[in-house]
Amino acid sequence: MIERRPFSQLGAANHGWLDAKHHFSFAGYYDRNRMHWGNLRVWNDDTIAAQAGFDTHPHKEMEIVTYVRQGAITHRDSLGNQGRTVVGDVQVMSAGSGIYHSEYNLEDEATKIFQIWILPTHANAADKPSWGTKPFPKDERSNKFVILASGFANDAAENALPIRTDARVVGATIKASECVEYHFDNADHYGYLVPAKGTVEINGIRIEKGDGAAIHGESSVRVTAVEDAELVLVETV
Repeated sequence: MIERRPFSQLGAANHGWLDAKHHFSFAGYYDRNRMHWGNLRVWNDDTIAAQAGFDTHPHKEMEIVTYVRQGAITHRDSLGNQGRTVVGDVQVMSAGSGIYHSEYNLEDEATKIFQIWILPTHANAADKPSWGTKPFPKDERSNKFVILASGFANDAAENALPIRTDARVVGATIKASECVEYHFDNADHYGYLVPAKGTVEINGIRIEKGDGAAIHGESSVRVTAVEDAELVLVETV
């Protein structure tokens, strides 16, 4: 089953400094049919104005993955971590027992991010929080999926950011008319794919930039680029 969730039908909230689209129920947007997809709880498509951002606030017991699509995001937290994650790169925050952090766009242009929250599956409330960021050059994921973050045991040797959940976040870039395949660890797992750029077809179903593709019961998917495309996909239990 592959269900297209059009960008135009996503939840929306525009706060001036933040223009957010919600693939799942979040904040003031509620849809009882879109509370989660497996353990994927949040997928926000955020545009943050220049010199603006999220003031210091708390999180607990959540794996938060940020994929930067344009500009850069600057992170600071109560552990003393701070860092700048730029376009194409990824940061992960494991909230664990609790952490306070801020996320700002300190650039002179708007920053665009995917903010992805996944429920932890092999962690407990006493676990210490952590944060990390890593570059993932786009030319190294040309015409193939590269693991960006994972908590699957069989990905331990991969050059990916660790997360405390049975889930995997992957990315790929593909040229027009070319295709890539993704093989799920288990057909019972859940997949959610969003094109950050471009239009694609997933097993023949057309998915536009910003649309969500909710996948379940498939052992693999074949993604063909209608135009040059940049993809992010989450697999989770």
